Amino acid sequence: MNIANLLLEHVRDRGNAPALIDSRGGRVRERTMTFQELDSATVEVAEQLASSGIYRGDGVLILHPMSIELYVFLIALFRIGAVGIFLDPSAGRDYINHCLQIYFPRAFFGSPKAQFLRLATPSLRKVSSAFCPRWFPGTRRISTGLNESRQRIIADLEDTAPALITFTSGSTGQPKAALRTHGFLIAQHHALKESLSPEPGVKDLTTLPILVLANLASGVTSVIPDADMRFPGKVNARPVLDQIERHAIGSTAASPAFISRLAAECRHAHRQMPQLTRVFMGGAPVFPSHLREALALFPNAEIAAVYGSTEAEPMAEVFLSHIAEEDFQAMEKGAGLLAGIPVKAITLRIIREQWGTPVPALRASEFNCLCSARGEVGEIVVSGAHVLGSYLNSVGDAETKFTVDDVRWHRTGDLGWLDAKGRLWLMGRASATIRDGHGVLYPFVAESAAMQVDGVDRAAVLQVVNRRILAIETKRTEIRETVARAMAWAKLDEVRVLSSIPMDKRHNAKVDYVALAAALSKS
Repeated sequence: MNIANLLLEHVRDRGNAPALIDSRGGRVRERTMTFQELDSATVEVAEQLASSGIYRGDGVLILHPMSIELYVFLIALFRIGAVGIFLDPSAGRDYINHCLQIYFPRAFFGSPKAQFLRLATPSLRKVSSAFCPRWFPGTRRISTGLNESRQRIIADLEDTAPALITFTSGSTGQPKAALRTHGFLIAQHHALKESLSPEPGVKDLTTLPILVLANLASGVTSVIPDADMRFPGKVNARPVLDQIERHAIGSTAASPAFISRLAAECRHAHRQMPQLTRVFMGGAPVFPSHLREALALFPNAEIAAVYGSTEAEPMAEVFLSHIAEEDFQAMEKGAGLLAGIPVKAITLRIIREQWGTPVPALRASEFNCLCSARGEVGEIVVSGAHVLGSYLNSVGDAETKFTVDDVRWHRTGDLGWLDAKGRLWLMGRASATIRDGHGVLYPFVAESAAMQVDGVDRAAVLQVVNRRILAIETKRTEIRETVARAMAWAKLDEVRVLSSIPMDKRHNAKVDYVALAAALSKS
């Protein structure tokens, strides 16, 4: 089945309802596209692509911000069975070159700004054809004009047909290509639908690109934030808050960094967003302080933290209303970060920690012996229809994949444990675990506890020259001693106050431990 059938399913019953709303510069430049208009526009673009020599299986590299044009073009690719390719151009030229060596595209689609990048990058200039939503020299302009007379043709595809290719950031090594088939995207939609419970007719502030597809397949209106979503921790929150009020937004799923920007602006302007009823936070660790901050911003909302990754989204979720006071106390005292119950669409297990050593093919009995008992910390591994079974060309599979009686499992690289209620507690990345003369210190154990101290905006623990250092980002430098006393159990060598903890360039939502270690080593 072609994912385009699912994305355009609501044309029949919600044809005149808004499917996509985007804005750049407030109400004056706001645009709306209905489900019927989306269907017609994707037919138009699909025919333009086909007439330009783009066929089933051809890859098209897409460098374009979240917008109506992006989703019209992507769905048009799906309609003809072509493949959308996404990478992070901010990662640098070496990263781009490596990605193109893994999978070279047949064509390029991007904004005028992206076209300048293409011309300035030798490896991108080798792409034979280029498309742009506006006139640009040397490209074919893609028109999204509506033509009702065209046939609604959608290619009939196998579930194994490729649909999307994205690349890991390569921050811990060479980037890997994650290939999502049409069957995978359909399975992921059902998992997200089960987890997020989208309601047709609701307007959703959609900050994560993949969730626009989930919304379209559920009949939900996606309102794309009036912000540069490449840097969610630096967005200008005021236009986004205006969108929430103007459109009576009912739900959103966003990173903690993005929600924190909205919360800061609301505190400054004495605003609240009572109209939202559902708020999901993910894409980075969601600490209790993030959940409480969201509650202050969205007082009438059901608030949840979602745990997932590129290879498996979602894996687990926990609602703030289900976190008891003893759970908060446990996080404060070093139990880790509560991620909640694994979603129904996934099978999650904890195995004995052996990160860095490949796991061979196993029989079920051998796998059961490898699994840890309740309460024991180990590696988090998952399997399911929406779990990536392999990277493109199997590059990276030896480290992160293994089979149990022909069932494919993914090693997340995260450590955690399951409590008596079957809830998952996260301990952090296996590669970031500190082992020294004091014993073992898991990153999320220390960071979750530190974030409970009032005034700590961000925390990160790491080992620098055999010393345990907790870096905290705060505007109240006097709380360093308070944090040190509260964290005495962690046997820290130092608590270091920083004006800013470096974050990953890709999402501006996770701590960049490599950059932080370098900064601490110099100071």
